Amino acid sequence: MGADGAWHKIPLPFMETLVVDHPLVAHKLTALRDVRTDSPTFRRLADELVTLLAYEATRDVRVTEVSVETPVATARGLRLAKPYPLVVPILRAGLGMLDGMTRLLPTAEVGFLGMIRNESTLQAETYATRLPDDLSGRQCFVVDPMLATGGTLAAAVQFLLDRGAIDVTAICLLAAPEGLAHMDKVFAGSGKPVRVVTAALDERLNENGYIVPGLGDAGDRLYGVV
Repeated sequence: MGADGAWHKIPLPFMETLVVDHPLVAHKLTALRDVRTDSPTFRRLADELVTLLAYEATRDVRVTEVSVETPVATARGLRLAKPYPLVVPILRAGLGMLDGMTRLLPTAEVGFLGMIRNESTLQAETYATRLPDDLSGRQCFVVDPMLATGGTLAAAVQFLLDRGAIDVTAICLLAAPEGLAHMDKVFAGSGKPVRVVTAALDERLNENGYIVPGLGDAGDRLYGVV
């Protein structure tokens, strides 16, 4: 558990994983899990929850020292350093987490990555990208509600690293042990920091690759079945 009791680490050989341990996080996650929660309420809760997760996920965001004039005297302070962080939601479910991130990081830039899991092979497929070609020196925050098999998230993180990102933090509402193990294996030799911040580590994946107990299909619960 962290020094302030706000999170605890999952022991993995290479990748840092933080589970945020806070009563408000648990309260909102419980409501998200409830099958009776309708889409408008689900969207609001996901938005609120990601802001709480982002607070912990941005502890190492780069800053620079500045001086400002208060009504009384000069004060030393901190501002986000340039280049500003890049927030990357994985379409479509990650869009439900975007406002919660940009509320905390209003100066962050936003890129989009369209990836989907093939339900037959459980492999990630890319269908759209809207990102800078050169991410050299950038800190990136990937948002996707569910870390299940880890295939989609690993592919997204690798995409950003290949374009020059110096470190990537993934923020997920839920994670499964199998997905974390996959991420840890994929990025064992990357040489760059890769982190996962989540509200809970669930029990396992079922035979269809869904998190158990989970909360169902996050995209469908955010936006309906299309």
